[in-house]
Amino acid sequence: MFKTFKTIIAVAVSLSILTISNAIADGHMAAIKKWSNGEFSLSTLSAKEREKELQWFHDAAKPFKGMSIKVLSETIPTHEYESKTLTKAFEEITGIKVNHQLLGEGDVVMAVQTQMQTNVSIYDAYINDSDLIGTHARMQQAVNLTKWMAGEGK
Repeated sequence: MFKTFKTIIAVAVSLSILTISNAIADGHMAAIKKWSNGEFSLSTLSAKEREKELQWFHDAAKPFKGMSIKVLSETIPTHEYESKTLTKAFEEITGIKVNHQLLGEGDVVMAVQTQMQTNVSIYDAYINDSDLIGTHARMQQAVNLTKWMAGEGK
């Protein structure tokens, strides 16, 4: 009788885990379909190709799910769209929270320069104009992504 009870409990626990796993998987697939068929529907990619690409983001982000990142950019319409719409899509698809702050151009430049001069991370990422490319290079803060991806970023 005790052995039968243990078997019933084991089956119940296994079914519960399977149900929870399927619900989580359905949640991310629902987000992928929502964004693919909604905001991202005007695309040269087919619906299937869009879903495959968004699935790639979901899968690549698995080790980082639950993390938060801070991003800073200048307040212009493009960055407002990124901050309000793309960060929401990214979070729903990847599980990574994005705090995307918008500031005036002078404040963005000040934050970027402060971080480069002090080597103290204020933001995880900046979206800044091409006019800062020379500043990054002069302060030896530019990274050759080809070399980085072949080595440390592998």
